[in-house]
Amino acid sequence: MIKITIKGLNVRVSGHSGYEDIGKDIICASISTACYMTVNQLELFDMIDCIEYVIDESKPLTEITVISQNETIENVMKNLIFTLKVLEQQYPKYVSIKEN
Repeated sequence: MIKITIKGLNVRVSGHSGYEDIGKDIICASISTACYMTVNQLELFDMIDCIEYVIDESKPLTEITVISQNETIENVMKNLIFTLKVLEQQYPKYVSIKEN
């Protein structure tokens, strides 16, 4: 089960879905891609200094923490959160979101 914690605009993702073997798991790949795209988009917008992030595939663990907020960061992070919620709706046996 992938466990996602959302606190405001901050996102923590941990675990493996168990949907398929590691390397073949479409749910894990979707969530990883969404997280990578979020970080890459903020880097492209020259706003990477506005977040702190950890992506450790060996655990697996991804954390994205907003340290300085503006409209662009808010919209990018809201898009990530929306995407994660859609994946939870599509795969409720494999993805669990807790909001604080």
